Amino acid sequence: MRNVICFLMSLLLLGGPRLSSAADNHPSGTFTNAFFPFCIDWHDSKKRNFEQQSNMLKELGYSGMGHIWLDKVDERLKALDENNLKLYQITMTVDIKPDKPVCDPRLKHVMTLLKGRGTQILLLINGMKPSDPAGDDKAVALVREIAAMGRDSGVQILLYPHTGLWLERFEDAMRIEKKVARPNVGTMFNLCHWLRVSKDRNYRPLLEAGKDKLFAVSINGADEWDPQPGWARYIQPLGCGSFDVLAFLKTLKEIGFTGPVGLQCYGIGGDARDHLAESMATWRDYCRRLSQ
Repeated sequence: MRNVICFLMSLLLLGGPRLSSAADNHPSGTFTNAFFPFCIDWHDSKKRNFEQQSNMLKELGYSGMGHIWLDKVDERLKALDENNLKLYQITMTVDIKPDKPVCDPRLKHVMTLLKGRGTQILLLINGMKPSDPAGDDKAVALVREIAAMGRDSGVQILLYPHTGLWLERFEDAMRIEKKVARPNVGTMFNLCHWLRVSKDRNYRPLLEAGKDKLFAVSINGADEWDPQPGWARYIQPLGCGSFDVLAFLKTLKEIGFTGPVGLQCYGIGGDARDHLAESMATWRDYCRRLSQ
């Protein structure tokens, strides 16, 4: 019911649904950051395969998407290439426990597939209690090894803060990035995870402090506060919820952020086409307003 209400509101605002081209992501003005969805597979009631997802994203006006884990990357690339869409990011998990290998052996092959594509690798780092600095040394060695693998392929490595993992906070990502000190290593600011772990809602100092190595951000509709566990209120279609995403995007524009903006879709049920169309309509409206 929440998704239906939000969708109807977006139709009233923007004059009804329509298909769009990738260029229509940015109808006018100077706010032209790339915009793409990720985690669209998990809860799509239609259970679309890679080809069907690619066709849907092309029709809705998205210029690409993100991929989760290192499985079937070649199949994902084939489906996206057929529609001239970009694979913006791949998410993977690494572990800093003493008895764990530094990185997944499949990664070397994936790096060859990504050569020249401008794809980013997102690192979720686990293995110790959240934010424990005792894990810094192994994490730095791990990230440097992966960064070296990505250098020849032109791949950026992004530290991805995730609730409950060792790399849990954006502050952790900034700390490790500085210690790694590699030009192709940066950070990603993830709105839903920041909302879950932050004790306040003052994001501007963090974004300003990390702007030089802020390579990507993720957004979604969200309520400003949610004391309950889970993601139902912290991950909603864009345009829903009480958190002011437009103000967040305005801050990104003011600090000079030009990187890609990912749309977090994890946990949003129903037909993925419905909430992706809704979020694209809201994104186009945000771009118009930010470009005025």
